[in-house]
Parts: sequence; structure tokens; C-alpha cells
Amino acid sequence: MEQKSIRKCLFPAAGYGTRFLPATKAMPKEMMSVLTKPLIQYGVEEAMQAGISNMCIITGRGKRAIEDHFDICYELEDQIRGTSKEKSLASIRKIIASCTFSYTRQMQMKGLGHAILTGKPLVGNEAFAVILADDLCSCEGRNVMEQMILLYDKYQCSIVAIEEIEPSHTDQYGIIAGTEIEDGIIKVTSMIEKPKPEEAPSNLAIIGRYILTPDIFDILKKTEPSKNGEIQITDALMTQASKGKVLGYRFKGKRYDCGNVDGFVEATIDLYRVNK
Repeated sequence: MEQKSIRKCLFPAAGYGTRFLPATKAMPKEMMSVLTKPLIQYGVEEAMQAGISNMCIITGRGKRAIEDHFDICYELEDQIRGTSKEKSLASIRKIIASCTFSYTRQMQMKGLGHAILTGKPLVGNEAFAVILADDLCSCEGRNVMEQMILLYDKYQCSIVAIEEIEPSHTDQYGIIAGTEIEDGIIKVTSMIEKPKPEEAPSNLAIIGRYILTPDIFDILKKTEPSKNGEIQITDALMTQASKGKVLGYRFKGKRYDCGNVDGFVEATIDLYRVNK
């Protein structure tokens, strides 16, 4: 059997979700549901469809609901066995039967770079995917991670998914610039975390999909925290980019920023219309 190029997907899921307070006071933001599925399940399903079966989740205090979701609940299953409600568990049963889940905790919130570094014991020394559950992506054909893995198989380097944003919003994203080497594929030469609009090198923003080569861990260990004390993944990726080893990919599909209320509501409405 052919070895899959990307076998593991890392899900940073330790954040507080302060933009959704008070809903996230006692519930992980990753467990907020768009229709009948929590955000993190959409991300896991995307990874599964891309051929990944090892899910590595970075959690924190108050995140036990994530572990419970990807586990069998014998009492509930016994209660609804033989009823019409049993089919509602079909999607999560498929995930549980097909995937393995491993967890570790991020003890301190020190940024996405630190969260990814925390996942090193789960990932090991191999290239891996990263999905941020806040970004829910909808595609008609191959999903975003499938598209990126095909690109990784060709170029064998780190890849970030990018999309054009309003120039006034650059201070909310990591922003890249570079040279287009194929349609929609950019060799990254510059990468800045949340620049002011007047300082941004472009309007191409990194969204929550990455493929990272394992040397990123050693780079993250040496990456100095930014002014707010966080270790930025963009700083580590810029080290790789300086050697020509990072691509930006304009993915095919639509991304919803479910980390804010407007994006969450838009995703709910659009998916409701599609599934109606």
C-alpha cells in the first residue's frame, strides 16, 4: 500500500474564544455548532477526506468536551438505539471508527507558533497538516486540504492557504507577498503578522490551513516572541521562506471566518440553504 505523504493533522484548540463570550465561558469555541455539527468536526472531516486518519489536538483547560465528542457515549447510544434519532450519530461514528485521536495540552497561551510547537510529540519527524477550526471551508470539488496535499506532493515544502482580503483588514491576518510561479501558487518572499494597512506588502492573507515540514519545530524553538509575548508561526515560516521553501496557495472554495459572529452566522445561513 502506498504511504500517504501527509498522515497527521494538528488542530490547535486551546484558545479561549473571547469573541463569543459568554457562550464560550464553559464551552470550547471549537464545539460551537454550525447547524448540527461542531466546528472541529467539520475540520476533522476535511482532514479525513484528504486521506488523513491521525488527528492531533492541542487542548487546554476546560476543553474536555472535545475529547468526549470524539468518543463513544454508551448511555446516549443505548437510549436512542432503534429510534429515528440513531442516524444522527452516523457521521461521528464514522469518524471514531476511521481515525485515531491524540491530545496534549498547551499550558500557556503563547500564540499559534507555540501551540504548533506543543504538538511536536504528537506529530514526530514528518510533514503534517494544520487546520484551525475557526475557519470553516466549503468546496464543490476537492476540499482545501486535499488541494494542498496535491501541491505538497509536487513541491515538498511548507504551504499556506491564502485569499485576498480587503486592504483595511490586513491587521487581522498574517500577510504574504511573493512571486507567482503558477496560477494561484506564489513563492513567498515576505510574510508579516497583522501589519497595518499602510505597511502590508499585499492583501493576500493566510487562513487556517497549513502544511508544514518538520524542520518548523526547530525553527519555532529558536523564534523570539513578539512584543505581545506570542511566538508567531509567520516568523518561523519567514525563516523557511528566506530559503525559498514556502508557497502560498489561493485555494478553490469559500472560507467562513467562524471566529467572529458575522462569519459564524454567514456560515450557518449558507450551509442551511445547501442542506435544506
